[in-house]
Amino acid sequence: MADPGMSVTPYWELTFDADGDVDGPERDRLSAQVTERGVRDLIVFAHGWNNDRSGATALYRRFFAPLPRLAPKARLGYVGVIWPSMRFSDEPIPDFPESVAAVEAQGVPGPALDENTRRALREAFPGRAAVLDRLARMLDDRPDGAIGLTEFGRLVRQLLDGGQGPADTDEPGGPAVFDTDPVAVCEQFADALAALGPAADGARFGLPNPWDGAKELLRQATYYQMKRRAGTVGERGLGPLVGRLAGVAPGVRVHLVGHSFGGRLVAFALRGLPGPVRSVKSVTLLQGAFSHYAFAARLPHAPDRSGALKGGAGRVDGPLVCCHSHFDAALGTFYPLASRLAGDDRSCAGSEIAAVLGPQWGALGHDGVQAVPGTARLDLAAALRGPLPASGCVNVDAAAVVRRGGAPSGAHSDIVHPELARLVLAAGRIA
Repeated sequence: MADPGMSVTPYWELTFDADGDVDGPERDRLSAQVTERGVRDLIVFAHGWNNDRSGATALYRRFFAPLPRLAPKARLGYVGVIWPSMRFSDEPIPDFPESVAAVEAQGVPGPALDENTRRALREAFPGRAAVLDRLARMLDDRPDGAIGLTEFGRLVRQLLDGGQGPADTDEPGGPAVFDTDPVAVCEQFADALAALGPAADGARFGLPNPWDGAKELLRQATYYQMKRRAGTVGERGLGPLVGRLAGVAPGVRVHLVGHSFGGRLVAFALRGLPGPVRSVKSVTLLQGAFSHYAFAARLPHAPDRSGALKGGAGRVDGPLVCCHSHFDAALGTFYPLASRLAGDDRSCAGSEIAAVLGPQWGALGHDGVQAVPGTARLDLAAALRGPLPASGCVNVDAAAVVRRGGAPSGAHSDIVHPELARLVLAAGRIA
């Protein structure tokens, strides 16, 4: 059911389960009403990690708000995709209500995993409640020695056993990081956290505690689970649905927008489109949390392999715009570190990580689409002056606005800006 407090109209929601199955009545309502409401351009937005529907709809409400004013003559319709994702409640989101992290920062300590995060973890890993309870106790008790961290790593790996989702031939690290020596992994995550936090400016002394890195290892497990799920929902759910919509409302132009793993979701929707469908007129990826080689026909470090979405931009009857920012610590620090730890034990932290580990471990939201010939590269001001290229991949450095946020994710969720709303309109050639 659509949120009655939404800032725009007409607005519909589409709810998908973890297997990509869509809520039938919501799908049918959109199909029946989109032409009836006179919609010409339908903007479909998929959130990244959120732990409930209210968080996702709050994002949509704020991001969509300026669009009617920016394009007053356009016949716009809006869709908010709801899919089972989560985030840790200590991850700050600029301009959103304070989380438990803010309370702890005021000197009121709490458990390592607050109740909201535990509930979200139980939903993300169904049937693993006992394992999650043990992990939570270990994060609070922090048993001494390598034995405790080794056991913690074994339990984290249990969470991911049996998971399904589209393979990423462009991301060589994969789940192997969870099979690597957990002591070394936790130490490196702790070093990276220290570089992003107070210790980076001398506020704290001494070696980072590897148990701080242990919590990051658990966080990475949830990211990996959500990443796999986003691909499934996009390819098996949203892509076929867009194809169905093209059949019942052939005059409607579709514009896909995704944040973080929602960017992965809408990108994999291109792989799930029925062959002849050409209704997707633009794709805008906001801090996309997947490999910057995803669209490459050849990987520079492995020419016999291709990206998971090779040729995917060709399914868009318009440009595929990728926004990136070097202020995104989630993608500039932890994404490459988690990917590379499976095969390298060098210690590095902070802004040096991407350079030290090498480009094969990078994410779209950090430095844009890579290894795709002809990709245009613009800063945000130039992109908004326009016009954007009519097709192909377009990298837009959005660091001028995507720049705020605390550790550990940095500016990863700092996407609610009218400039980015204008970019969606520019990508879709919506007057």
